Amino acid sequence: MSFPISTDKIETRLYINGSFSKASDNSKFPIHSPYTHDKIVDVSEASVDDTDRAVAAAKAALPSWSALSPDARGAYLKKLAGLIRDSNDELAQLEAMSSGRPLSMYFDAQYTASQFDHWAVASWEGSQGRSSLNTPGFVSMTFRQPIGPVAIVTPWNFPVAFFGQKAGPALAAGCTVVLKSSEKAPLTSAKIASLVHEAGFPAGVFNILSGHGSPCGSTLASHPDIRAINFTGSTATGRKIQIAAATSNLKRVILELGGKSPAIVFEDADIDKAAGETVGGIALVMGQACVSNSRIYVHESVFEKFMHVFLTIYKGVKKGDPLLPETSQGPQVDRLQYERVKGYLDAARVGQGKLEMGGHVTEGENGKGYFIEPTVYSGVPEDEVTQKEEVFGPFVNINKFKTEEEVLTKANDSEYGLYASVYTNDLSRALRVAKALESGQVAINCTSPTSMADMPFGGYKQSGQGREGYGYSIDEYLETKSVFIAVKDASGTAVSGSVLAR
Repeated sequence: MSFPISTDKIETRLYINGSFSKASDNSKFPIHSPYTHDKIVDVSEASVDDTDRAVAAAKAALPSWSALSPDARGAYLKKLAGLIRDSNDELAQLEAMSSGRPLSMYFDAQYTASQFDHWAVASWEGSQGRSSLNTPGFVSMTFRQPIGPVAIVTPWNFPVAFFGQKAGPALAAGCTVVLKSSEKAPLTSAKIASLVHEAGFPAGVFNILSGHGSPCGSTLASHPDIRAINFTGSTATGRKIQIAAATSNLKRVILELGGKSPAIVFEDADIDKAAGETVGGIALVMGQACVSNSRIYVHESVFEKFMHVFLTIYKGVKKGDPLLPETSQGPQVDRLQYERVKGYLDAARVGQGKLEMGGHVTEGENGKGYFIEPTVYSGVPEDEVTQKEEVFGPFVNINKFKTEEEVLTKANDSEYGLYASVYTNDLSRALRVAKALESGQVAINCTSPTSMADMPFGGYKQSGQGREGYGYSIDEYLETKSVFIAVKDASGTAVSGSVLAR
């Protein structure tokens, strides 16, 4: 197959200390199209030595980068934002080629450009300290200073979007960065590395690696010179990162992990709106999103109507080549993910739920492609594996409920707590349910991926720790230092002895 971008024009190298290089041991790993199964390119695999070199570069660059004014750092971020925005089409094509993300659903480049635009100016407020005159004889203040070199590990489902969401505030805070892309989706990050270079970032400030969880990711998680690590991905991997961080240097850990996001539809909801939006929530990147509303609870009085509208809309999803503008469902990202979802289809088939739609694998028009038919089950017991675990595919269970108390118990009966949705026209009930839901985000009369840029994003329970968003992310990359100044009175007498004021 001929790809829209010539493979010899695709960047595949590591970006360390301001220059591109192959892996130190010349290791590579292949990237294949999930639609055609053809190999696209071989990508450099960062070794332990490469990772150590990137961390050393970030450490060496930290003093001069953190000493710059917010405006000076912001100028680089602003330049990068413009270059990413100009590269929108190429980034979208790279994602479609390598991970099956349809062009019609691509918003990531514009989103991440807006992130860098924001953080180019926001660090003025975010890194300000406080002052206090509450203790007689003292002027007290806090300094907000960069935590140090930061590691960022981005996921394969939204690699460009998370690139800006995580790296923007870290750089704005005055930290230097080593970013590792997912081995499933490294091409867009490597492309942005070329834009970082074009933007003229000082050497060592922003290092971008490709590779697997081992050795590159594990080296970053346990590295003594990395002071914080920000990871989005599976709960199992997040747990390993937490252990590595704790047993090395107790680095700060920010985690955005899995989800099993419930959507609750009450009897007074706008059924057409609720059905249409929840289809969009599960169809997003073929169900491969941690915020996908993969559990839907519908009041028994409107269940049949909701199901009819939902199935009608979901059947209209157009499967095909992700590079075609009319396609809204591409293949799963790779064979591993495809086989994983197939396992859940098998589990559902022998379970107690009723199959309403789909339930099997399929192929693209080319006779290939890791396609899963959009699948809907109803009446699935709460203890079934597909109701408990994150499927990460175009698979949704829709169940009935009778009472508010019942549905809250079911919605909260999960190890996850990332995103939840409520559809009702009763404002008191909406707020009451939002308060009771064990979730980092609650959407009322809307659903995933709806999110507000100036609201914190993160999860309860095993969906993670830490929060990201305008006004919040920068706190994760700053240390707070208290400074006390003893001041002489008018007679020249200084406060004597120690002061302990509470």
